Amino acid sequence: MEKLPLKSVKEQLAESQGWELEDEKWLIKKYRFRSFLDSISFVNQIAKLSEEENHHPFISVDFKVVTLKLTSWRANGITELDLKLIKQYDSLFGPFQINTSK
Repeated sequence: MEKLPLKSVKEQLAESQGWELEDEKWLIKKYRFRSFLDSISFVNQIAKLSEEENHHPFISVDFKVVTLKLTSWRANGITELDLKLIKQYDSLFGPFQINTSK
């Protein structure tokens, strides 16, 4: 896969929620959970998807906060696969979302 132009990455990120671009080559997002066990369950789902796609993010677990950091090493930046995966990560997070409208 080829590295996407920065403009294209920024346009697609504008459609996502909470994802940030760092150093023009990393996609980063923090997910917050109700419990530590929920955060670990989410990480296990990310790990399974990452194995299926053979594309692995950096994962940091800080109690009830999981940080994902993703890039494509071979392309030296962001590719279509990275943007596809962040959508899938957000989808996996759906059932864990904390409802703050109560």
